[in-house]
Amino acid sequence: MSMSSAQMLISMLLYMSVVIGIGIYFAKRANQSSENYYLGGRSLGPWVAAFSAEASDMSGWLLMGLPGLAYWSGLADAFWTAIGLAVGTYLNWLLVARRLRCYSHVNGSITLPDFFSSRFHEKKKVILSISSLFILIFFCVYAASCFVTCGKLFSTIFGADYRLMMLCGVLFVVLYTFLGGFLAESVSDFMQALVMIFALVVSLVAGTVAAGGLDQVMENIRTIPGFLEFFQTAAPALDEAGNQIVADGAPVFGAAVDYPLLNVFSMLAWGLGYFGMPQVLLRFMAIRRSDELTKSRRVATVWVLISLLAAVTIGLVGRAYAPTAFLNASDSENIFSYIASTLMHPLFAGLVMAGILAATISSSDSYLLIAASAFSKNLFQGVFHRKANDSQVMVVSRITLIVIALLGAVIALDENSVIFTIVSFAWAGFGATFGPLMLFSLFWKRTTRAGAIAGMLSGGIMVFVWNYLVKPLGGVFGIYELLPAFIVSSLFIVVVSLLTAEPPKEVQEDFEKAGTVEC
Repeated sequence: MSMSSAQMLISMLLYMSVVIGIGIYFAKRANQSSENYYLGGRSLGPWVAAFSAEASDMSGWLLMGLPGLAYWSGLADAFWTAIGLAVGTYLNWLLVARRLRCYSHVNGSITLPDFFSSRFHEKKKVILSISSLFILIFFCVYAASCFVTCGKLFSTIFGADYRLMMLCGVLFVVLYTFLGGFLAESVSDFMQALVMIFALVVSLVAGTVAAGGLDQVMENIRTIPGFLEFFQTAAPALDEAGNQIVADGAPVFGAAVDYPLLNVFSMLAWGLGYFGMPQVLLRFMAIRRSDELTKSRRVATVWVLISLLAAVTIGLVGRAYAPTAFLNASDSENIFSYIASTLMHPLFAGLVMAGILAATISSSDSYLLIAASAFSKNLFQGVFHRKANDSQVMVVSRITLIVIALLGAVIALDENSVIFTIVSFAWAGFGATFGPLMLFSLFWKRTTRAGAIAGMLSGGIMVFVWNYLVKPLGGVFGIYELLPAFIVSSLFIVVVSLLTAEPPKEVQEDFEKAGTVEC
């Protein structure tokens, strides 16, 4: 290992020590009860709620996936995705946060499946079981994206084997999540959100300066057909192995490809995913008081806008600074770490690299914790062993956490995986399975239990059907699977609810109470 790599490693180890320290500090409190472990005793302040929600949501794809997308094909895909995410963030905090906080207080739920089940006063826990299974499925995929990030980051920096580095990342995340639960996760996510935005801004400035300044960057990338267009996209010319062709020291691009309005709506649809994203929705349920949500919304929106703008711009600047450094879509996701490691002092670069690690940890611990709660709290205690006490639930939770981590690691074994692609599928899965149901559960009293079940099943299944059977047909069918699946789920909820009997009186009373209760 070179001296510079050793110095970067020292910085990252110091950072990881702080994160582990937070887990140890909150371990005793977290283990007092399952509510403390899974929801932090509903004690999050507005700043912690906002920062932890966004840090756990954005994950490593913000620092690797999104810059890589912009580096590889230009502005269009990355820009419209960022716009959809920014709008979705704001609307989720505006429309869902307060209502969900109060409704979960009314029915006493501490997990998302528990909320949906209690919302419809289930006796037979069908909604609870279905929602828990979908969480287990999609969070395995989500966790895999984080482990891919760890593997790519460490193998790029230290020249080590990808799989070994990925497994080291898995071990660290599992150890940390074991210790402190939701509260430790949320507090450390607050710190990690600061590290992430610092790393993005510093790397953007360093890359722009190294590339000759903003004017020089713009001059260089304007020569690439479609690279800076909103309704066109760049088309790297590829050889038989799938790598971009380089001629006379410059990457070769084909003619710009049209980016139709349908593609714009497809990318904007990323914003719909927020309404069904468990790691964000749990922060709404855990906030200390609903009157603090206005501050949280403003903080979260500003953080997201700055972070997304910096991430997309890093990809564009990276193409000007290092035009031939990465010759395929998978490798291009290393542009952020490449800029940091080549332009900064190793100790400082290590801190910036910790930004990627921060993004990865802040998401993967959320994914593992929520998936573990879905099985232990909702399936094990809620369905199979209703007399299970808190101690038994906690043991099962930790076993489940390890199993989910191992499954995610298996998915992440392929070092050619594209982080953005993995995340987009899991994002669509949660958005279509839970997004429509969340909105209708909070704002339409006529929603029935049968409609809820139909909506979840149709949305979740449509994500698989569209991604694997319809999308390969191309053309108009090539749109992001979240959009058609979200529409299908909404239609099923409305139609089935109208075709079935009105919800029982006590369910409607809870709905009215949630709109007026102080929480």
